[in-house]
Amino acid sequence: MAKRPAGAGKELTTTSYAILGLLAIGEWTTYELAQQMRRSLRNFWPRAERRIYDEPKLLVAHGLAQARTEYTGRRPRTVYAITPTGRAALRAWLARPGAGPSLEFEALLKVFLADHGDKQALLGNLRAIQAWAADEHRQGVRLVRDYLQTGGPFPDRLHIIALMVRFLGSEWGAAVHRWATWAEQEVLGWPQVQDVEPNRRVLEDYLRLAEHQLATPDATDPADIQSQRTS
Repeated sequence: MAKRPAGAGKELTTTSYAILGLLAIGEWTTYELAQQMRRSLRNFWPRAERRIYDEPKLLVAHGLAQARTEYTGRRPRTVYAITPTGRAALRAWLARPGAGPSLEFEALLKVFLADHGDKQALLGNLRAIQAWAADEHRQGVRLVRDYLQTGGPFPDRLHIIALMVRFLGSEWGAAVHRWATWAEQEVLGWPQVQDVEPNRRVLEDYLRLAEHQLATPDATDPADIQSQRTS
């Protein structure tokens, strides 16, 4: 009876498929996979980089990838490539609807607990969020300029990259910066972080927007709802 490869009984995770997807784009060493993760996955699946040395071996154990040894001079390196079985498994995984976002945001957690600290600490976290968003924009500008000038390392994927740029840059990054800037101005008007009169208008505006979106799913622009509120 043939011996099962080590790790073959371990269940594949979303991170497994994230790495399998990178292998579908090209062949990589674990070092190159880590570089690609920092370039492309860190904004929406950062945990993949933590598993970089385990997951490719797991994919090999499942027959979804294969490993070969190459030499640079006398120094060996392992290169991973996707198999036909791996491509089929990736297509099947992509066909299943994915789960919604799970936000991991330490500074926002500190905002949530801010009434157990002081006003300066809250303002410091809001300003840190603004700085993070601005830095993300700077990095995004460099990447997008490269995409437009050279096509990037995978010009045939530029249409997919444009979808991600719209979400991560134009929508998500801009929304985070806009919210943190608004929240800072809101907090500056508070005498302290305890026993503050709530801004009911914020709650009412959200309720109006959410109810409108539920009733008419195509009308999702907050500016439209705000114009209705003031008309």
